[in-house]
Amino acid sequence: MSFSVLIAVYNQEQPHFLQQALESLLQQTLLPNEVIVVEDGPLTPALNEVLAHFQRQYKACKRIARPRQEGLGLALNEGLKHCQHDVVARMDSDDICMPQRFGKQLSYLQIHPEVDVVGSWVAEFSTTPAQVISVRCVPETHQAIWQFAHFRNPMNHPTVMFRKAKVLQAGGYRHMPAFEDYDLWARMLQQGACFHNLQECLLWFRLNANAFRRRGGWRYIAAEIDFQKALVRRQFLTPTQALGNIVTRLCVRLLPTFWRRKFYMTQLRATASVVKYSPKVIKEGGSA
Repeated sequence: MSFSVLIAVYNQEQPHFLQQALESLLQQTLLPNEVIVVEDGPLTPALNEVLAHFQRQYKACKRIARPRQEGLGLALNEGLKHCQHDVVARMDSDDICMPQRFGKQLSYLQIHPEVDVVGSWVAEFSTTPAQVISVRCVPETHQAIWQFAHFRNPMNHPTVMFRKAKVLQAGGYRHMPAFEDYDLWARMLQQGACFHNLQECLLWFRLNANAFRRRGGWRYIAAEIDFQKALVRRQFLTPTQALGNIVTRLCVRLLPTFWRRKFYMTQLRATASVVKYSPKVIKEGGSA
């Protein structure tokens, strides 16, 4: 089964991070058939050089240049138009795939034709993947994912591999700042798409200095309220559920960044030891 990898990058990305992300694609036990890189607006010379170097290494890389930055959702939707294969793997421009990621996910989709989206846990790091600081676990079964989705994002977006037809059937990605993926999952769930999360880490997720700063403040709160209201309009949530979600999150969004990070790390994440992951196992992309 052939598959595409879809990445979006914009001018604020660090060239070294992008280079690590792209190199991890070449280190897969199962190589993608094509890599689609959407440039969300003009890039810096350094980022252009990283992409040019990758194209010299991997001929099946196609760059899609957009004249101006319009956001992740619209960039990914443009990229989907250029994906030639029925299965698409998402990847962020600063994360690192574990070597067995694509092989395990594609195998799962082949064995389970009823599943439309498969994701996994992520091992979160700050400076180096050798020092994992936390793990974001997500529920395994479709029923558990459906229930979880009414309160939190049930998928780790950069880990997903999906059937393109099901994504397009739901309307693809939309412009929903900070919630582009969650918005898509909700629409797909309502249309009957089947989800699954492999219960292991298949990706190193970079927590940079701005990760927790971005998840707070009034702008983020306004975006979150708009998203919750959209879920109510689509009857994915009841007004009571949406209000509960907003009130619960409001307290966290207004915390100083230090305390917000503390809350995420202690209440919404597990440590590598808790989920029984050793550094060696995480590095190899398998479970203990």
